[in-house]
Amino acid sequence: MTNSPLISAEELLALRASGARHMVFDCSFDLMNPAAGEEQYRQAHIPGAVYAHLDHDLSDKGTPDASGKYQPHPDAASGGRHPLPGREKFAIWLSSVGFANDMRAVVYDRNGANYCGRLWWMLRWAGHEAVQVLDGGLQAWQAAGGKVASGAEPSHFQSNFELGEPRATLVTTTQIESALGTPKHTIIDARAPQRYRGEVEPLDPVAGHIPGALNRPFTQNMGADGRFKSAAQLRSEFEELLAGRDAASVVHHCGSGVSALPNVIAMEVAGLGRPALYAGSWSEWCGDAKRPVAKGPAAGG
Repeated sequence: MTNSPLISAEELLALRASGARHMVFDCSFDLMNPAAGEEQYRQAHIPGAVYAHLDHDLSDKGTPDASGKYQPHPDAASGGRHPLPGREKFAIWLSSVGFANDMRAVVYDRNGANYCGRLWWMLRWAGHEAVQVLDGGLQAWQAAGGKVASGAEPSHFQSNFELGEPRATLVTTTQIESALGTPKHTIIDARAPQRYRGEVEPLDPVAGHIPGALNRPFTQNMGADGRFKSAAQLRSEFEELLAGRDAASVVHHCGSGVSALPNVIAMEVAGLGRPALYAGSWSEWCGDAKRPVAKGPAAGG
């Protein structure tokens, strides 16, 4: 098994037949209906898959204040609408579902890798290299003849997942601010062009983008078949976007640190290294009125 960020449905079928220790995670979600993903999981999922809920398991949203707005838990690793849980808290959750350090993780969703990429990145951040995204998601699994199960899965025995040195880079708002206007960071925004340009903003209180950020909507990484484009095509597209900028300087972000991950995965597939993530993203950036906001297309765009 390679260390590619992706695994095909056929490769997953072979992995399951081999008896190698692994765990599959279903990360399906819907931002507008947070209960929908788990309901979809109960209707059909890869047998044995554990459901990972974006709001409950992969975020640390804390508790609502008097106005009903959620304040990140003091131990959260980022701000924004989906604050990253601290690494220790994440390790506790992994242990609670029975995931161990000697297992390979395979993550999938029904949403073009929009949500499972979060768990893929978090496992890397926790020091776990053996994790892959099911290319094409549940749809590809079923098309390859993979069976599905319904209802809940039996509970797993508690494990003792141990954190390792981070294998993914997390960038903070302070770091973004301090490097603004310099070549240290090349910021890529994964949101839709209309949100990037500040024409609409359905989720956050301020419209626009971080000054100097480039725009690559995360959906551009997928082909018509719902799978990631070829490595060569992705490399060509990112090199065109970067226009000579150093790929090692790239920091990806989106609205809340979730849909930026397909861009991170795509750059790694393209052989352009392992770029950083600004997990707080636009929702954290625009939370302080003192921070600058840009609107319209990128300079020269």
